[in-house]
Amino acid sequence: MSDNAKLLKTWLPMTETAFYILLALLEPRHGYGITKFVEDLTEGRIKLGSGTIYGTLTKLTRDGLIEIYDNSDKRTVYRITDSGREILHAESERMRSVYEDLSAVEKQMGEKI
Repeated sequence: MSDNAKLLKTWLPMTETAFYILLALLEPRHGYGITKFVEDLTEGRIKLGSGTIYGTLTKLTRDGLIEIYDNSDKRTVYRITDSGREILHAESERMRSVYEDLSAVEKQMGEKI
């Protein structure tokens, strides 16, 4: 099994936390910057706790989906890797398919689920 296939099997479907962290890291950010980005993007619907975010950052780093971009200041800044972008793209496509399926059923039923 290729490394990419292993990553797909490990990370898809992706947790909401991992998805939003990867999305936030399309630009380099530190932990608080990730938390703030996600909270702002979701209009407060998702608030990442420090334990959750740092545990997920550790796993994403271990699997090569993100890397440390800068560690020279008091804050560690992370960024997404090419492998992380591939996984984020695959998850985005999976989520689009789920949304299309939901929309098709709602259209058939004539109402929102």
